[in-house]
Amino acid sequence: MPELPEVEVTRRGIEPSVIGQRIEHVVVRQTGLREPVDPRLDEKLSGLKIETVGRRGKFILIRCVATDGSARGGTLLVHLGMTGTLRVVPATTPLRAHDHVDVVLGARVLRFNDARRFGLVIWHPDADGDIEGSARLRRLGVEPFSPAFAGEAGGRHLFWLSRGRAVAVKQFLLGGEAVVGVGNIYASESLFRARIDPRTAAGRIARVRYDRLAHAVRETLAEAIAKGGSTLRDFVGADGASGYFQLDTFVYDRAGLPCRVCGTPIRTIRQGQRSTFFCPHCQR
Repeated sequence: MPELPEVEVTRRGIEPSVIGQRIEHVVVRQTGLREPVDPRLDEKLSGLKIETVGRRGKFILIRCVATDGSARGGTLLVHLGMTGTLRVVPATTPLRAHDHVDVVLGARVLRFNDARRFGLVIWHPDADGDIEGSARLRRLGVEPFSPAFAGEAGGRHLFWLSRGRAVAVKQFLLGGEAVVGVGNIYASESLFRARIDPRTAAGRIARVRYDRLAHAVRETLAEAIAKGGSTLRDFVGADGASGYFQLDTFVYDRAGLPCRVCGTPIRTIRQGQRSTFFCPHCQR
């Protein structure tokens, strides 16, 4: 499933090609995604100009504005789900299976493909209020690259939100209410870099260790973005290239292999139906 690094790689990939472009029309071939795609999406978006391409958590936010002075503007929310991709391709590019939505921008098309149809393409008009206050975004945790999570502020933030929590620290990270974007791969890697056992109760971890963890989260996610994200099954970036972060992980998917730091065999356990990888010597 694409996580924050993969979504950010996609956002950066499409941004230069779509900013300032006028939407000629929208083609919806499949409305049956996780939530139905509005069959009137063409009517609502045609003629608008793409102003910005942002991200909140795992949502790509395509801000669209009217050029005629009307109040038709809004934000197109795109979530890649488990297998989604969002790419800019020439309008003449032949269709593939699972090409569900096209936003036509003249000679180019912003194309959403999703084999398992667990993604989202949702229009949020300005008339419905600020996008940050929408039901899908308002409960998301802090962004890991925001000033609120920089330096010691990140450790302080995690420390106070974790007080009294008996849930394991890895599950605390995955929950998304403290910080967004730390998916399964990146939680395992961040905890290794911070030298924290993923089974430890979140509420029992000291502030100084959360300072290390906050730094490790930012470091891990930044490195993953620089390497194009992680490609385990279906993910490719906006240019069709696979990510390669997974080739250099310290613990993820390395069960039984020697730790890159101390040589101890990496262990794997199940937490919340997901595999957790850790070094029993380095992470205590």
